[in-house]
Amino acid sequence: MSTLNHMITSEGLRKSYGSLEVLKGVNTKIDKGDVVSIIGPSGCGKSTFLRCLNRLESISGGKLEVMGIDISVPQLNQQVLGKLRSQVTMVFQHFNLFPHLTVLENLVLAPRKVLQHSLTESKETALHYLDKVGLYNKAHVYPEQLSGGQKQRVAIARGLCMKPQAILFDEPTSALDPELVGEVLGVMRQLADEGMTMLVVTHEMQFAREVSNKVLFFNQGIIEEEGRPQELFTNPRSDRLKTFLSRIQHK
Repeated sequence: MSTLNHMITSEGLRKSYGSLEVLKGVNTKIDKGDVVSIIGPSGCGKSTFLRCLNRLESISGGKLEVMGIDISVPQLNQQVLGKLRSQVTMVFQHFNLFPHLTVLENLVLAPRKVLQHSLTESKETALHYLDKVGLYNKAHVYPEQLSGGQKQRVAIARGLCMKPQAILFDEPTSALDPELVGEVLGVMRQLADEGMTMLVVTHEMQFAREVSNKVLFFNQGIIEEEGRPQELFTNPRSDRLKTFLSRIQHK
């Protein structure tokens, strides 16, 4: 049966590191335009699942299709892998900006190397997305001159420069001081409003509740519950999710 009508289809996805099985059969389908918050306790497989989606992690078993490409095969053609990572880009917890390059130089690097865009086109694109995240005036500064929130907004702009079909966010606000979280979530809300497909591993329950149209609750390597945020947060079915939400809400 074709899964092309879904952007992402995971069927029995497994991932092991030696004898440690981290993903134990993950099943879900994600459509274009979905904003998916991935929640759950530490060590339950959330970030591993995200990293599997653009093959930063190899896959131990099951099937994973992204934009119609079966990426669960053991060996992926490098050209296919490059295309996948340009279309499904990732924003990390710790920004991963090159400190010796200016903000603009950080942003033009991948479009030039991966997409073979000209320097002029790459700069125009970079300045457009810097303006979008409110940092047009920071194009020529170095990352060390930015706050954590500004660095994360630059990292989001860098991802957008690839003009991706989806963005994967791995706890994008967890390394930030609390007063800087809002500026990053504001950019992410804007992207959601514009129809960007996003999967977000997050501890920001307000974002998950207000911005997502789907929430995945991971527990011990599987998706224990999946549904609309109103359902999961208001009427959780599993005892584990009830316990998780009560602890989060009382922090």
